[in-house]
Amino acid sequence: MSEPTSFHAQSPTPAEIVTRFPDLHPAFEKTAAVAEANRCLYCFDAPCMGACPTHIDVPKFIKKIATGNLEGSAKTILDANILGASCSRACPVDVLCEGACVLHRYNKQPIEIGRLQRFAMDALHESGAPLPFTPGPDTGKKVALIGGGPASLACAAELRRRGIRAEIFDARPLPGGLNTYGIAEYKLPLAESLREIDMLSQLGVEFHFNTFVDAAKLAALESTYDAVFLGMGLGAIHKLGLAGEDLPGVTNALDFIAGYKSGAITTVPAKVAVIGAGNTAIDAANAAVRLGATEVTMVYRRGPEQMSAFSFEYEHAKQEGVKFLWHVKPIALKGSASLEALDLIPLESTADGSLVPRQGGEFTLPVDLIVLAIGQSTHADFLSAENKVALERGRIVIDRATGQTSNPKYFAGGDCTNGGREVVDAVADGKRAGIGIAACLTS
Repeated sequence: MSEPTSFHAQSPTPAEIVTRFPDLHPAFEKTAAVAEANRCLYCFDAPCMGACPTHIDVPKFIKKIATGNLEGSAKTILDANILGASCSRACPVDVLCEGACVLHRYNKQPIEIGRLQRFAMDALHESGAPLPFTPGPDTGKKVALIGGGPASLACAAELRRRGIRAEIFDARPLPGGLNTYGIAEYKLPLAESLREIDMLSQLGVEFHFNTFVDAAKLAALESTYDAVFLGMGLGAIHKLGLAGEDLPGVTNALDFIAGYKSGAITTVPAKVAVIGAGNTAIDAANAAVRLGATEVTMVYRRGPEQMSAFSFEYEHAKQEGVKFLWHVKPIALKGSASLEALDLIPLESTADGSLVPRQGGEFTLPVDLIVLAIGQSTHADFLSAENKVALERGRIVIDRATGQTSNPKYFAGGDCTNGGREVVDAVADGKRAGIGIAACLTS
């Protein structure tokens, strides 16, 4: 097996981006962390633990912080969630663990579980200590994992802990999937995602980059590996289907976020429109503000009550200075050499709830940059063409308990199965699949 590769030092985030995107939730100082940990009631039947998709023993790891056992705290987290560091930053804790905190019942502020989790994980990383567990005895089995995102990473960790060789194949030059390329820098910095990959390399997970897996490649992997895990996420962001989408000044949210995180994008023009109203759209809009836009407008065909973004993300965007246009639909892009404006038409609801254009209300929004964030397509066509696994509306159908597909040699998890949820959901999928694969291969 090849020597582990250090990713953390290879792609430092540009200093300018670090300055523009400071932590949304700053790290705890030690005294504050201990004080916060001592507020916890250490519930026996902790609802916060049940609200976590990976079921981290929250009272246990917090109590270890209170008693000064930070290594033990980190081990408790990692036993349940190998990506506990990134989840501590990227998870929507308001609607998961912290949202379930019993202190809500007493009209008190919930325990800041996410920040405490980050405190324990940062302490482990900064200490230079190795992972608190090692690979299991070699079983002679090996698994190919397609895609290098959270689901594959979590699956690979479970396999290595059970002595099964895990090799990840990813089309991009760096591992981590959306953790590396698609989550806002103020939530999860690029360097932090890569630091977590370093940790996984200690377990002996192998990576193959710039490797696109098509039907032919998949067939070759199937013939040489004992099992295959499909964790390739979703495909490209949908387009508007309007003339002019190839003009300079039109991009999509994932390329935009990846661009500024890598330093390829350091500024944006004055007027930016983001089409969509999900969490990724919010991230893109906030980024545009921080990159220098003087007017950022989010455009959505429905109202704020129907937006898929979390309410706290919406409030954050308003604080950043993002403006919102509700109940409107793009109908044309204007510009010759580059984008100049976006034509919009108001929408209204009919008796059956469908949306129809309101004729005569068309107007023009001057814009220099449009960022599309209107959902992603699936890219499992290479699976259906070969009848490898069962699909439903382009998503891979799995047994939710084990991650196994209709083909017993194939397992799957993450966005390619659930259509796009949270990082922690992908981790939970990968964890279940890793345990399921190991059970199948070693029974």
